[in-house]
Amino acid sequence: MKFSEVIGLQHVKDQLVDLVQNNRLSHALLFLGRDGSGALPLALAFAQYIICEKVQKSKQDVGVSLFGEAEEIPVRMDACGECSACLKASKYAHPDIHYSYPVIPKKSGDKPVSTDYITEWRDFLENNPYGNAYEWLQYIGAENKQGNITAEECNAIIHKLSLKSFESEYKVLVMWMPEYLNKEGNKLLKLIEEPPANTLFILVAENADAILPTILSRCQLVRIPKPETSEIETALLERGVDSQKATMAAGVSDGNFREALALVKDGSGNDWQSLLRDWLNALLKGGPVAQVRWIDNISKEGRESQKQFLYYFGHLLEQSIRLRILGDAFTIADSERDFAERLNKMIEVSQQEAIVQELDKAAYYVERNANPKMLFHALTIKLSHIIKDKALILAN
Repeated sequence: MKFSEVIGLQHVKDQLVDLVQNNRLSHALLFLGRDGSGALPLALAFAQYIICEKVQKSKQDVGVSLFGEAEEIPVRMDACGECSACLKASKYAHPDIHYSYPVIPKKSGDKPVSTDYITEWRDFLENNPYGNAYEWLQYIGAENKQGNITAEECNAIIHKLSLKSFESEYKVLVMWMPEYLNKEGNKLLKLIEEPPANTLFILVAENADAILPTILSRCQLVRIPKPETSEIETALLERGVDSQKATMAAGVSDGNFREALALVKDGSGNDWQSLLRDWLNALLKGGPVAQVRWIDNISKEGRESQKQFLYYFGHLLEQSIRLRILGDAFTIADSERDFAERLNKMIEVSQQEAIVQELDKAAYYVERNANPKMLFHALTIKLSHIIKDKALILAN
């Protein structure tokens, strides 16, 4: 994977290139970014950049001008994607780039290591580089099993990194989700603190508080911000997504590209504005019969569609609050501006905030397989009281 394939994050990419070109690269980096930010794709791209033959050549070669003066080769800002090292790295099969990630035993009594799942890992990265740990564990059939980075995996890492590199000047370990390291991770402390020459650790995490403090203290922190909404929208458009759907998905995802992809991948083609309009009409005008009919319809949707609909309503409410405060200075899609203005006329800020809280709780329960009819029936009653009776106590 190349830097150009990672959504946004240009400032961080430039920083990483500068570390390499000026020989200021720490032996252990921690890429810390929330789910969907692109921390893992960025780590994969950085690993490829490190071992790219043309990048290494640009660091070492110095030409001579016609006047006998030193002439520096222009700095490469990305891997070439064409050399032998890049071709192998792009398939996640370079012998000097090692990967470590949470796994499960294939059968009772097994002591699994990451390489047991290397084929699945390559397929997962090829198809879903922005995926999260839950999706990975389900991909390898974990179901309700707990994933771990085991003591055996730590021993395997020590062994692999003690060997000489096969092809590249560097050996790189990309460890995804070090939060899954238990106390066995202390086995790696000496290796991280005093690694062999030209050995680089890249740890990719979402929650620094869940990482062993002894490991955290030995790493240089690289914070990965969430991509801008406009960057996500552009990336979706480049993937052939309809303009209106790309705008909506980028706005709702709040910087989570994985979530944006899930939104546009939903094959139902729902018009969530129409669905939301029907719900509000049932709440305010239709009465119990219209509300029950709407609840029956939403209950037939898949769990992912229900969750995304709730996110979309919450997104519109947040947009309407910003529009109320900033007015015309706030940039918002035309398709959403009219709806947001109507929401502002209908309810006050305190009511909007209360509804957002209820929507977040509902989405949480949808993820945990709550009965959809019961959930949306209860949510409809709560929203009816918040909107019509201003009963904000229900949100607490």
